[in-house]
Order: sequence, then structure tokens, then C-alpha cells
Amino acid sequence: MGELPDILIKNMKILFVGFNPGLRSGEIGHHYAGHSNRFWKLLADAQLTPRRYRPEEDSELARLGYGLTNIVARVTKTAAEISPEEYEAGRHRLKALINLYKPRIAAFNGIGVYSQYAKRRNVVAGVQENPVIPGVIDFVLPSPSGLVRMPYSEMLDLYKKLKALSDSLLSA
Repeated sequence: MGELPDILIKNMKILFVGFNPGLRSGEIGHHYAGHSNRFWKLLADAQLTPRRYRPEEDSELARLGYGLTNIVARVTKTAAEISPEEYEAGRHRLKALINLYKPRIAAFNGIGVYSQYAKRRNVVAGVQENPVIPGVIDFVLPSPSGLVRMPYSEMLDLYKKLKALSDSLLSA
């Protein structure tokens, strides 16, 4: 199992940032492939995508103006296996990547992902007041992992807020 390739395009609407690929994603070579992961369902239900995509179609997100990456590229069973050194290296890589590609919004799939990236504590979901990279909106979402026990309706509400924000930026 190697690393998953990032899906990146210039002038992205949204760059989705995860912790790292899980075992199933590593096995099939596509993002958010875990059987209990709700990422693809959330995108469709929030109307960020016109239909529910499968993990094998992850590269299709580029056509919609979206990108995918992770703070750590190494495949693990759980994020608890990620070392502080890996987070540190990932933080620097992610900052450089966001600076280069300048997405309108960097959407972090998990409070812990954003906490590691921004080196901030007490992070709450939604738009962050002081983005790490000027000109890029930092938006924190709950992790779509099946391990997260937040009710689906609350998760979906945050994805809908992300969609509304993205739409408002396009019409501005």
C-alpha cells in the first residue's frame, strides 16, 4: 500500500483535507473508501456534487473545482498511528501546497486535522477567523469517518454551510 495521489487543480473552489488514508483507501488507491466513511454521501446530500460519487471516481471532483489531499500521506488503520514528526512534515507540505494552488476554501475533514495544521486548540467547526494562508478561507468540518459519533444531520448541516459559502464566493 503506497500513498494516495493528491487531486489538485489551480483555482480550486474547495480543497478537502483529511488526516491520512485509511486501510481501504490504501488498498484500492482512492480517497475516502472506508465502508463506514460518509464523505461521498455528505457531498451528494449537501449538493456539493450532482450525485453520489464512489471513491473510485475521486478524480472526477477536479471537474467540479474540488481537490483532495491529506495532512499525512501514509496509510494507517487509525489517525492515532500518526507521529508528531509526520504531522510536522505534513503541516509544512500542506501550507506550501495551499500557497501554490490557492483554493478559495480549504475544508478540513476533522477538527483534529485543522488543529494539527494550524497548531491551534479549542477549534470549532465552521469558518475560522484567522486563516493560516491569507486569502484562503479555512473551514472546519467534522471528520466523515464512521468512528465519529456526531449525528448525520449535524454533519450535513455543516456541509450545507460549506456549499452556501462556496456558492456565495462564486456569485461575488
